[in-house]
Amino acid sequence: MKESIDLTSKLMAQGYRLTPQRMMVLSAIQKSDNHISAEEIYAQVVAGYPCVNISTVYRTLELLKRLDLVTETDLGGGRVRYHPADKGHHHHLVCQECGRIIDLGETVLASLGNRLHREYGFRADLKHLAIFGRCADCQG
Repeated sequence: MKESIDLTSKLMAQGYRLTPQRMMVLSAIQKSDNHISAEEIYAQVVAGYPCVNISTVYRTLELLKRLDLVTETDLGGGRVRYHPADKGHHHHLVCQECGRIIDLGETVLASLGNRLHREYGFRADLKHLAIFGRCADCQG
């Protein structure tokens, strides 16, 4: 799994130890086809290491965010979700009625970022964003 090796080598290059717990958190993130919550990561990690505390998962996620190795997005439902940064930036349309999540390409909001900068002198961080509303199926 090339991407997992890239994340571990990035951690090592910056002087961080590759503990078994960190390796399992990285593995859970990389294996996920979708965004994954800390609780879902914890369930996978604790299956291999029953003594691991969820605070270890949260600390590892904070480290990975600080190093720009994962992105964090609030997709609703009271849980923040994580995604490997090297799998690309994209946005989400989240249906507040049925919960459907539709991926949206990064370029769709590029003009918004440009306009915010041009008109307000504001550089928006539009790397990973969720927009809430109702999908076509739920609009009736």
